[in-house]
Amino acid sequence: MGETSIFKVLSDPQRREILLMLRDGRMNAGEIAQRLGLSPAALSYHLKLLKGADLVLEYREKNYVYYEVNTSVFQELVLWASQFGGGKV
Repeated sequence: MGETSIFKVLSDPQRREILLMLRDGRMNAGEIAQRLGLSPAALSYHLKLLKGADLVLEYREKNYVYYEVNTSVFQELVLWASQFGGGKV
């Protein structure tokens, strides 16, 4: 997993909203900022943390940078968390 704590990154509601938006498909930074009403600087900060935790992947295409959810990290997280739900009380 990434160098930034996944749990710290996921603790912010705006970053969780970005991930929910990206679950429907990749988007560029302008689209994300417009939908959330964020300044470019604020969005850049959130995306930096999400990328640092490997929660989003970045793709460059011509003049645009696109972002999408890194599903493999979420799969690892689910597998890790499932260790604690063995049904024992």
